[in-house]
Amino acid sequence: MKKIGVVLVEDKADMRSMVKDIVNLSPDCICLGAAGTPAEARDFILTLKPEVVLMDVHLNATETGIDLIRELKPQVPTTQFMIFSVFEDEDTIYEALRAGASGYLLKKTDPSDTLDAIRELSQGGAPMSRLIARKVIANFQDPSIVNTRGTSGHLAQLTEREREILEQLAKGLIYKEIAYNLNLSPETVRKHVYNIYLKLHVSNRVEAVNRYFNR
Repeated sequence: MKKIGVVLVEDKADMRSMVKDIVNLSPDCICLGAAGTPAEARDFILTLKPEVVLMDVHLNATETGIDLIRELKPQVPTTQFMIFSVFEDEDTIYEALRAGASGYLLKKTDPSDTLDAIRELSQGGAPMSRLIARKVIANFQDPSIVNTRGTSGHLAQLTEREREILEQLAKGLIYKEIAYNLNLSPETVRKHVYNIYLKLHVSNRVEAVNRYFNR
């Protein structure tokens, strides 16, 4: 089985070592490189072209992880970048997403959920810590139109099950949590999410929920 190649960018040595161990202890993920500086990050990412990059926000006094994503994403378009940070303010979240990040995890995320997020990201998802997802969704929701969602266009093509799964995605839940709540297998949830993306003509969780709430 081919493992998901991960590059970690983190300036704190103890955190870098811990996350590297978490990734390498997984049966289907491998840490290809762990960078402590922007220069190391550029070298690892451009040379190794990993499937996933876990990127800290604060790296040094002049460059941030968001700066690196903005610079490197066009050069490695198939690599998926996920912020891995303690920062949870709206400005940082949206700057990261605009720069090209496809996921956003807080460092307090449980290790098993971090690995699930890496898997989801590598398969085209947009994983986010629950708190981050709620902040994103809160900025998309408009009470005046929430009750009209799903009544026209591509939204009308969604099945009742797909709508249920979208509601769960909007809460920031990961696939295994949605599977548990709806008495489905994670693989079934993944297939439903794939169909949702196709029907809504979107490529990730944020775009799907955004479309669902008519924004």
